[in-house]
Amino acid sequence: MSPLELLGVLLAGLAAGTVNTIVGAGTLVTFPLLVAFGVPPLTANASNTVGLVPGAVTGAWGYRRELTGHWGQVVRMALLSAVGGIAGSLLVVAAPPGTFTAVVPWLLVVAAVLAAIQPRVARALRRHAEHEADGSNTTAPLSVGLALGIMATGVYGGYFGAAQGVVLISMLGIAWSTDLQRANGAKNVLAGTANVVGAMVFIVGGLVDWKIAGLVAVGSALGGLLGARVGRRIPAPVLRAVIVVAALTAAIALWMG
Repeated sequence: MSPLELLGVLLAGLAAGTVNTIVGAGTLVTFPLLVAFGVPPLTANASNTVGLVPGAVTGAWGYRRELTGHWGQVVRMALLSAVGGIAGSLLVVAAPPGTFTAVVPWLLVVAAVLAAIQPRVARALRRHAEHEADGSNTTAPLSVGLALGIMATGVYGGYFGAAQGVVLISMLGIAWSTDLQRANGAKNVLAGTANVVGAMVFIVGGLVDWKIAGLVAVGSALGGLLGARVGRRIPAPVLRAVIVVAALTAAIALWMG
């Protein structure tokens, strides 16, 4: 990579860490860029997963106040996400050569759709919160259905993970907490957990380009803090449009390649 491309990867990591904390679709910033720079999709996915770990940690830390008093439940949900994340990342490592490259364009399209409909999801969750809130406890016990859903999204997160956060916050906002900031904080922890365990599997599997992972890591760590502090001020429609276009462009490029 040229110095300019390396700078682009660093800045993409910054943007991805911010986006992951706010929306949960940061991979749709970094992955298409890496593919555009000629990085093989499997290497791009593994290196990106490792690189986004610091952003996941700082993003979750930034929402720690919203989770005060609920860490017991969050830890149990995180364990379920970890189990799914391990399964998903092992699928990447164990699948026949070429499988990931064949599947990922379709995952990009799905992720782009999820990112595009995120405002509708947010509005529906707000209406649900207004309907359910009674001024007392707005957080429910962990149900079997939610537990299975968290594990399933963990599998997706370990395999690829783009827009995993959109699915998570939808489930958490409906089945766990009507406090959207609390649900968003838990989303950051669960998605980050799947990211961390997936990164460990990819490291052991020898799939990581450490130069790329390091640049994304530095950027995403700063982006995670930025997203938790001031990221909500970013114009959401502009951010979402860029994410969707980048994802669809990468999908088309992979199909044509």
